[in-house]
Amino acid sequence: MDNGVSAGSTASTSTLGHIALGLTLLAFGIGHTGIISGVSAADSVSLAMYVGGLALFVLGLLEFRGGNGFNGTAFAGLGAFWFTWAGGADAKVSAHAAGLFLVLFALLALTLTLGAAAGLFGQGVYGLLTLSLVLLAVGTFAGSGGLAKVAGWVAAIGGLLAWYGATAALASWPMALGRGSRRGAVAAG
Repeated sequence: MDNGVSAGSTASTSTLGHIALGLTLLAFGIGHTGIISGVSAADSVSLAMYVGGLALFVLGLLEFRGGNGFNGTAFAGLGAFWFTWAGGADAKVSAHAAGLFLVLFALLALTLTLGAAAGLFGQGVYGLLTLSLVLLAVGTFAGSGGLAKVAGWVAAIGGLLAWYGATAALASWPMALGRGSRRGAVAAG
């Protein structure tokens, strides 16, 4: 079997990974905000387990196979986070254990923020994920529902940013923002 055919193209797995991350972050964030009546973070468990967890982990392995170590690390690491979060959603753990879990994965998100290509879409998604996990961890330690809501909004914005970046890559939309933007600059997977 040809490795190039079986692994798929790097652009397609990267784009799909960013869509999966965006949708999962959006659902997770909206659930924590409480903006939609009757929708909580617990309602995003299935999406987090299969799209954010399983799909991202497999896409991470495909990215490694295709030679993209950054996206391989990001997708496989975040896939492990989402799968573990979803798998433990019904478990009875202390607030301190849950907060520690969030802090540990905030460290992964910080690593991804620092390692990402510079710019709004390269570092923005991972920076917002880091901030949301830190806020959620602090809110969990302190028992603050208000911080959890703020964390939800930050995660939702990060999800929208990841979704837009992937959509822009598929549609060849411009990605550069501001005075120096060029119409030809598009998202890279």
